Amino acid sequence: MSILRFKAIERVGNRTPIKVNVPSSKVSDYFNVNVFNDAAMKNFLDKEAYEAVVKAIKHGEKIDRKVANQVASGMKNWAMSKDVTHYTHWFQPLTGSTAEKHDAFFEPTDDGRSIEKFAGSALVQQEPDASSFPNGGLRNTFEARGYTAWDPSSPAFIMENANGKTLCIPTIFVSYTGEALDYKAPLLKALHAVENAVVDVCSSYFDKGVNKAFASLGIEQEYFLVDEAFYNARPDLMLTGRTLLGHAPEKGQQLEDHYFGTVPPRVYDFMVDFEVECYKLGIPLKTRHNEVAPGQFECAPNFEEVNLAIDHNQLLMDVMEKVANRHGLKVLLHEKPFAGVNGSGKHNNWSLITNTGVNLLAPGKTPHNNLQFLTFFINVIKAVHSHADLMRASIASASNDHRLGANEAPPAIMSVFIGTQLTHVLEELVSNKAKTALKASKTSIDIQKIPEILLDNTDRNRTSPFAFTGNKFEFRAVGSSANCANAMIVLNTIMAEQLKQFKTEVDALIKKGKKKEDAILDVLKGYYKSSKHILFEGNGYGDEWVKEAQKRGLNNVKTTPEALNAYITPQSKKLFSSNHIFDERELEARYEIMQENYVKKIDIEAKVLTQLATSHVVPAAIDYQTKLANSIASLKSAGVNKAAYGTQLEMVQEIATHIKTINDNVKKLMVETDKAHHIADTHKRAVVFCHKVKPYFDIIRAASDSLEFMVEDDLWKLPKYRELLFVK
Repeated sequence: MSILRFKAIERVGNRTPIKVNVPSSKVSDYFNVNVFNDAAMKNFLDKEAYEAVVKAIKHGEKIDRKVANQVASGMKNWAMSKDVTHYTHWFQPLTGSTAEKHDAFFEPTDDGRSIEKFAGSALVQQEPDASSFPNGGLRNTFEARGYTAWDPSSPAFIMENANGKTLCIPTIFVSYTGEALDYKAPLLKALHAVENAVVDVCSSYFDKGVNKAFASLGIEQEYFLVDEAFYNARPDLMLTGRTLLGHAPEKGQQLEDHYFGTVPPRVYDFMVDFEVECYKLGIPLKTRHNEVAPGQFECAPNFEEVNLAIDHNQLLMDVMEKVANRHGLKVLLHEKPFAGVNGSGKHNNWSLITNTGVNLLAPGKTPHNNLQFLTFFINVIKAVHSHADLMRASIASASNDHRLGANEAPPAIMSVFIGTQLTHVLEELVSNKAKTALKASKTSIDIQKIPEILLDNTDRNRTSPFAFTGNKFEFRAVGSSANCANAMIVLNTIMAEQLKQFKTEVDALIKKGKKKEDAILDVLKGYYKSSKHILFEGNGYGDEWVKEAQKRGLNNVKTTPEALNAYITPQSKKLFSSNHIFDERELEARYEIMQENYVKKIDIEAKVLTQLATSHVVPAAIDYQTKLANSIASLKSAGVNKAAYGTQLEMVQEIATHIKTINDNVKKLMVETDKAHHIADTHKRAVVFCHKVKPYFDIIRAASDSLEFMVEDDLWKLPKYRELLFVK
């Protein structure tokens, strides 16, 4: 008997519920209590320091070092009033997770005593080791210096642990020579670029009162929960985040009974506890529910400014894992932790908002406002069409490759869904048909050429990677484990570039004597005509779409090593450099890091699979094979006719075949892995891992899963899907 597996089952059955301490029945009583927000700053900063921080947040003005000392002192006093003893610069290196190095507030004095101290210099800038983080060759191993620099636009917060509290200060992370080594620095640049472009278009053509704008984002986070005892008994889950082996359970998601079903009590306790911790940190979680697959769940916040939304999502994933541990659970954020059931995404709901409170992707009530809406709406379509491959690259990863194109996730083909009504509106626009009033609206159009547009103008297309959903675009292809900054850097940069191009073309027509509205419409019509083949309203899961997309010239890049090449095309290099997001060296470094990350993940999976197959699967199969052989020998010695044990003989032979398949292919896998490691070029190495190493995973898995189906249950060493997915 596999002791670890059955001990895990026994342990799950004996778990007692964890009491959750909810501070108040009203979330408003404790929302933001661990955030150095506006209210906290007013209480702990003097007027000069407070105004300096507000100007830095709202206008990007630099904070004088002298004022920084005052801010640091106030921030320290606030933190210490909540029993905080340490502080850290909290940053997002290119590892896929956050990073922090804690320092104590206390400093010894010359007289042998100590004081609590936090200087402005420590707040504004620190110096972690740059060479030990992924840098794509930007830093040599002997050039260790890198800098973290305070981002005032994302508020400091307190992270609570069982035995202490730490003040966390969001920062960017750059090399000694100034290149970005993180996600936040280029994201802030992309957001600045899109803001400038939005303000330029709005103030020139629609509303002179628009002098600020921001991109908003709401991130829907999907995840799985499994009991920690099962997790610890599955080396593949522990080391790769997904099950490399596992026969599908008889009941999966086919009854669709888990989706929006009653939340299991233990999971409910986790959700309440998790939400409490998030509310303290100012994360505005609004929604929780069961997702489609058994053991799968989702949470979603209110919309926030993109930079803050991404910080909150990174923080949310960290908090989620810590709280799950309290409940004896493990969170699985991998895009496809279980074969045969739905994977997990992280839907990015994105829009553009002006300082006047207008959502530029929400249809208006007047033709003038609808012209503004159509301007930004069509420019988004044109931007995605022009940079579809770069959009695909922005969500590429080893783990997301398992999900994209599966029958619950958007395909790897980038397309845009806008719905029947808006398609009708755009076709009208191009054909110059006069004012058509839509049935659902009571008002007719007063100004020729500009149609009325309903707010609820689309159904939802769950198969589209990039769908318009009424007043925002939903980038559904982003993976559940991803840092959304990658996708948002690309989306906001291509939108900034597109709006600049739009304004140049419109201004040129106005200069030639065209009326402003006519010039705008002429350019928009041209954009729609040239970009319309990226619009797709049908089933993105169907084979028909793959064929149709090929006819339209849309790429279907299924694997990460090839997808990432879009980052280093001449077009992409020009895009990022002209918008001051990355210079060519930074972009090449980032490309190198992403390719290397792919290699490392597939390499780890290959090693884990080899170990599992060799030390778990094959021994269990041999044990059962021996048991059958002994049974056959006993029957033979008793003089029983061969026909009576023919089935057992066939089973022994079938087991032997599967064992041989596993053994032969494990050897081939090891040979191919070794060959791949000797390839110097990172991209070529990634391609070999993808197309030469990875295919053996499926062969070994198929043989292993067949053995799992055959081998006596008591002998199987690994927790099965029915236990991982259904036992909570």
